[in-house]
Amino acid sequence: MAAHSMKKIELDIIALSHSVSQSQNYAIILGEREGVRRLPIVIGGFEAQAIAVILERMTPNRPLTHDLFKNTMSMFAIELREVIINDLIDGIFFSKLVCERDGEIIEIDSRTSDALAMAVRFSCPVSTYEFILDTAGVELDDKDHAPSKSKTKKTSGTGSNYESMPLDELNKLLNKVLEAEDYEKAAKIRDEINKRK
Repeated sequence: MAAHSMKKIELDIIALSHSVSQSQNYAIILGEREGVRRLPIVIGGFEAQAIAVILERMTPNRPLTHDLFKNTMSMFAIELREVIINDLIDGIFFSKLVCERDGEIIEIDSRTSDALAMAVRFSCPVSTYEFILDTAGVELDDKDHAPSKSKTKKTSGTGSNYESMPLDELNKLLNKVLEAEDYEKAAKIRDEINKRK
């Protein structure tokens, strides 16, 4: 593997949506911070919930498994510094948690869905390597889903008139559709919010 393809790229979580192909699964969409490529990763419902809870700033009345893991790490003074999606084999993403304790760096292998659920809890950076984005990344062409031509709004308040909405309205709507677990719509709204950042 050429050294340049091992270049690390920082990612942000852009959206969480129902996976179209497998009904019981969800897709988490990561986007490169300095570019247009997106990395969709299919994850299970349990991990999707664990991530959604944090993204939506909800507090479950009992700690979820990932909360327990974070609390345990914190008790033992282990800090999660970074999550690296470090390999892709037969369509399966592999990740590692880069932890620090007493100045020592410890790397722990993890399923990617669990790693992301931990990353949102520690607010730590998520990154991957160039070769993974090369293989599995998709480029989103914004022109494809900018519904500028459709002047007629058939549906009141729904549809994709997000571009015309003020930011605080978008954020309110995002919370509403997340509560309804409509991750498809949430993904579109969050895309629009991110476009304005």
